[in-house]
Amino acid sequence: MKRIAMLSVHTCPLAMLGGKNTGGMNVYVRELSRELGRRGYAVDVFTRCESQIHPPIVELGPNARVVHICAGPLQHQEKNRLYEYLPEFVREVAEFADMEGCRYDVIHSHYWLSGWVARELQARWRVPVVQMFHTLGAMKDKVARPDESREHPQRIDTEREIMRWADRVVAATELDKRQMVTLYNVPGDPIRIVPCGVDLALFRPTDQAHARQEVGLDAGSSTVLFVGRMEPLKGIDDLLHAIALIQRNGNMPCSRLSLMLIGGSAEDHPDAMTGEMGRLIQMRDALGLQEMVAFLGAQGQDILPLYYAAADVVVMPSHYESFGMVALEAMACGTPVIASDVGGLSYTVVDGVTGFLVPAKDPDSLADAICHVLNDQVFRDTLGQQAARAARSYGWERIADQILAVYDEAESAYRVRDAVSATSTERWHQAQPA
Repeated sequence: MKRIAMLSVHTCPLAMLGGKNTGGMNVYVRELSRELGRRGYAVDVFTRCESQIHPPIVELGPNARVVHICAGPLQHQEKNRLYEYLPEFVREVAEFADMEGCRYDVIHSHYWLSGWVARELQARWRVPVVQMFHTLGAMKDKVARPDESREHPQRIDTEREIMRWADRVVAATELDKRQMVTLYNVPGDPIRIVPCGVDLALFRPTDQAHARQEVGLDAGSSTVLFVGRMEPLKGIDDLLHAIALIQRNGNMPCSRLSLMLIGGSAEDHPDAMTGEMGRLIQMRDALGLQEMVAFLGAQGQDILPLYYAAADVVVMPSHYESFGMVALEAMACGTPVIASDVGGLSYTVVDGVTGFLVPAKDPDSLADAICHVLNDQVFRDTLGQQAARAARSYGWERIADQILAVYDEAESAYRVRDAVSATSTERWHQAQPA
């Protein structure tokens, strides 16, 4: 049985979604690990333990488990602070593998912190590494507004190093690959394009009237839904301004219009959570949207499909998304998506077919697209049906097939590199004086 070490240092795949450090990557690691486990691969997901209440090992499914590693304080830490605990994380993972008698065949690391750990473990275990970044520090800096904080320089330097030594790097889209090559000045040969997946058994079309009843939503309302982290990069302020424009211009009966926002987590640092949520709530009130906009907090993965199905349209006004799994989940539920024409969203959403793409940071265009969808039920239903059909090609079974092919390539590349390194070392020793 092949054994895979899945590294997700800074965030646990079991964590509640919507927090500052939880989102699409958590879903990706969890669902890919489960799918590989169902196929008979043994998968250990290593993640940092943040609380004494977390069991050391949690079963994810057949052959797949989450292993909580103690490295640093047993409490939530900001991502940039975790860098100092990475050597301890490496030691603890290696000790766990020794105690369990585990011999891993491939390391699949997620995010730059895990990539740093992967290189150290590769030196110990002599196995190939497949790296995914999920987001790029250089891109986040590029789209950040002047008043927003920048990524730690250590992140961007480490990302560049990982791209140069990893046996294979996975990009979610062709654009994601181009951004790596251009912004980091690295060769594109080791980069493979594999999109993210969606659980088609969980996210599927559901009767809207039933879904609205389940979540307590007015049957006659026109409902816009946002799902994601509460952070400036998600463009929530642009969405609030778009709703205010619709209200002011009277493009539709605003007594029936509502916006639901799902996101935010108790795992966030209280100051950060209070600051961003406070800013958005203050903006909502200043725009006079108290009766139209509701912040619902984090919601469990089991209830999210009902919210997607209950909504008339899902909006993703992000300034940057490497892929945008929320869009894919909404589409799988038969709900059209309006998204910024950025990053992976430009590939996931088919403009005019499964929803609309609009310029980022453009509330006017966003308001027009929302009205276009909400004011035409026949068109909206058509978009939703086409969205559900498009999402079927992203099932985890297909995505796992592609990832396994990348693992095979990585193994071949590592064997060649290892053989060349061994030969070079032998020649160096032969050339030394007796």
